[in-house]
Amino acid sequence: MAAERFIGHQPEGAVGITRALREGLDAVLAVALGAACAACGEPLEHPTEGPVCGRCWRSIASAASPLDRVSSLIDRAQAVGLHEDPLRSVIHAIKYEGRRTLAAPLAALMRDRCRWALDGADVAVPVPLHTTRRRERGFNQARDLARGLGLPVRAALRRARATPSQTGLTGAERHRNVRDAFAPSRLPWRARSVVNRVVVLVDDVCTTGATLEACASVLTAMGAREVRAVTAARVATSPR
Repeated sequence: MAAERFIGHQPEGAVGITRALREGLDAVLAVALGAACAACGEPLEHPTEGPVCGRCWRSIASAASPLDRVSSLIDRAQAVGLHEDPLRSVIHAIKYEGRRTLAAPLAALMRDRCRWALDGADVAVPVPLHTTRRRERGFNQARDLARGLGLPVRAALRRARATPSQTGLTGAERHRNVRDAFAPSRLPWRARSVVNRVVVLVDDVCTTGATLEACASVLTAMGAREVRAVTAARVATSPR
């Protein structure tokens, strides 16, 4: 009985010890590294919890979740929040600074905030990068986000041609830029994975919806029953 009581209380004690060790390590790292939050730039009080502070994560989680009809080809589209700080800085840290560990907590927010778009979906298809861009960056941020959504991830699309950056382009220019830029995967089993399925496209940011629409057009032609989209952020107003 004494042994059973000891075992029964051990997890609680272990949790307390772990918490104390983490707090101690946080204090040491905060002084030794002077690490700043990747979103707001303020000193991190708890570096062991990641490169973004709790205040920024709470701010993102409490923001309004945009719903939008980005294209007639996309039945439901949803984002965690608007493309504004601190969410914008978190996405920038993943995409351009290679802080891939931020993808998992951001995907968890997408899973929680985008339930309307995810409910009843069969597979997640990340918007692909061209092989050149993928090689330069070393990863596809859309795929990292898709992995945390709780759906099977299928690389059903490929980037058929490299395109210039969409940054600075008008809405019409963006649509022309990605026209015929996507195609079905050359691997038949990947292409077949979307046939008669409810597919969720995944990307980091939606600005005009040009990229999502181009992908949705291909997926529809491939036999997808329904195409939806979730992104980490949505630009408030589309450039004209």
